[in-house]
Amino acid sequence: MKTRPSSLESVTCWRAKFMEAFFSHVLRGTIDVSSDRRLCDQRFSPLLHSSRHVRQLTICNMLQGATELVAEPNRRVLETLASSLHTLKFRHLLFSDVAAQQSLRQLLHQLIHHGAVNQVSLYSWPVPESALFILILTMSAGFWQPGPGGPPCRLCGEASRGRAPSRDEGSLLLGSRRPRRDAAERCAAALMASRRKSEAKQTARASPATRVTRRSTQESLTAGGTDSNKREPLPPAASHEAPGTRRPPSAPATTSSASASSSTSSSKRAPASSAPQPKPLKRFKRAAGKKGARTRQGCGAESEDLYDFVFIVAGEKEDGEEMEIGEVACGALDGSDPSCLGLPALEASQRFRSISTLELFTVPLSTEAALTLCHLLSSWVSLESLTLSYNGLGSNIFRLLDSLRALSGQAGCRLRALHLSDLFSPLPILELTRAIVRALPLLRVLSIRVDHPSQRDNPAVPGNAGPPSNIIGDEEIPENCLEQLEMGFPRGAQPAPLLCSVLKASGSLQQLSLDSATFASPQDFGLVLQTLKEYNLTLKRLSFHDMNLADCQSEVLFLLQNLTLQEITFSFCRLFEKRPAQFLPEMVAAMKGNSTLKGLRLPGNRLGNAGLLALADVFSEDSSSSLCQLDISSNCIKPDGLLEFAKRLERWGRGAFGHLRLFQNWLDQDAVTAREAIRRLRATCHVVSDSWDSSQAFADYVSTM
Repeated sequence: MKTRPSSLESVTCWRAKFMEAFFSHVLRGTIDVSSDRRLCDQRFSPLLHSSRHVRQLTICNMLQGATELVAEPNRRVLETLASSLHTLKFRHLLFSDVAAQQSLRQLLHQLIHHGAVNQVSLYSWPVPESALFILILTMSAGFWQPGPGGPPCRLCGEASRGRAPSRDEGSLLLGSRRPRRDAAERCAAALMASRRKSEAKQTARASPATRVTRRSTQESLTAGGTDSNKREPLPPAASHEAPGTRRPPSAPATTSSASASSSTSSSKRAPASSAPQPKPLKRFKRAAGKKGARTRQGCGAESEDLYDFVFIVAGEKEDGEEMEIGEVACGALDGSDPSCLGLPALEASQRFRSISTLELFTVPLSTEAALTLCHLLSSWVSLESLTLSYNGLGSNIFRLLDSLRALSGQAGCRLRALHLSDLFSPLPILELTRAIVRALPLLRVLSIRVDHPSQRDNPAVPGNAGPPSNIIGDEEIPENCLEQLEMGFPRGAQPAPLLCSVLKASGSLQQLSLDSATFASPQDFGLVLQTLKEYNLTLKRLSFHDMNLADCQSEVLFLLQNLTLQEITFSFCRLFEKRPAQFLPEMVAAMKGNSTLKGLRLPGNRLGNAGLLALADVFSEDSSSSLCQLDISSNCIKPDGLLEFAKRLERWGRGAFGHLRLFQNWLDQDAVTAREAIRRLRATCHVVSDSWDSSQAFADYVSTM
């Protein structure tokens, strides 16, 4: 099949891995089944035979394979996948037609709602199709309603036959007569209704409606207020929001970008003359590639589903800019009064099983997509791990913080791992970290990276996220449950007190990683290390990457003398750039007296042969060190130096001390000597090396001459 598994992937069963790859190739048609008589046997189904081994399925491009899997001949294949599949991935998605999306809806319903899929990952989607992205999100969050003209779900009928809905299930039914829904359910309901209406019109080949101009939209809003008086008012219902979830108060409509709510909070609307007049709306357009927009048609219940909302678009967007109707609906949902959001067409919708891990890698989020994600997150209690990598959140980070805070207040919230990375952030990284830790005090793993400095200067916070002071704040951070913290910093000096405040509140921290961190002075770095010693007594692993520690040698010695740390990494930290002759003996002496340190990683520090031979003294007879893992990759080590290192270990008679990593050293300069050195080392430890062309490091060699 010419398939090479990733080197980062740990394959425990090659037979299962082969069958999984075989299934994907047959499904996509990249393997010609007709070329093998055994695969063409009518009594044998290649997909069914290999489906029970599939743990991970990838859907690419224009949703290839989704239609085939939901077809009736492959019914048993889909049933088998529902019990075996755990991870569903989407890569390089393109624009797809309505039929493909309808098949995907059925596939997700079977695999997520009635299956065992607990992780959904999206990769490399430079121009996401909003409708398709929202469909994947809402289905992953557990929302389901059959598309227009789609067959009813057989499993849903069997599961619900002969039993009444439980109390919790009944509260999740999305009907206008049901208890009020929380923000996430209302948002998902509106977006699903918008999507279904669009699909129904396309399926029926209806002619596109004319665009809604500012004037016609205002007229429709006024007409909506008149029509609503004729309807039966919704009965009052108790809110089912969990404690800690904030419900934005209703407010008069304004032209500010921070408000997209209705000017009324009951089913009876105020007269148009007494209500504040909103700024004229900008023009809407349909999804990409489809001309025209919808207008209000008649007063029937079906055509008025989406017009129970008051659509108000932010006033500061440029004239002539067009937005999709779904985005306007999302804006209306944010902060609107719940009494306006009853959707009679969604009375049969239910919330099913949802996934526990969501990953979005390089998927730019539009305002509509970001709002949808935030609304769903606020009540996604089954979510345990969330990864948002290079999604261009921008100012939507404030909405994300609000939704995470609301989720944290929900009973049964399981979110324990958050991975967030982006090119830019409106908040400096340390302030963003403080805000996240305050919003999610039960978080166990936090990984955050910002590549470029913040350009924030009193940013305007969108929507109802509140002023920045309400998000970042100056108050003390409450004690949290953080066990692993990884931070990647942009260029520029970082305020040590802010980092120390996070460390002080993280008394359970076991692993800390700082990437590209820069401090104003060695004293600031020393302040961070002192905080670690005093407040983080359970810290076991400490990692520094791409940091200039040439002027922090005393602080490095302080770390090596720490008797609680088990693993320390100094990766590309320029440790031996200054005073190597004096610093190396001091470093070796500190390590010889440390009996708790198990692993030391020093890649990219220009150790050289002299430094390597000095480190050999750590394993001498008079040393109390228990070091068992040593990484000296990318350290300009030559074969003769490595051979002498191996001889010294043999002379001292030390037993096997674990792993030795030698990647990207100059061992190709004398292949015979290098092989002899590695042969001797393998009698003492497990050696991991590579065949690297050292000519690539010529510039580095010249700089060390």
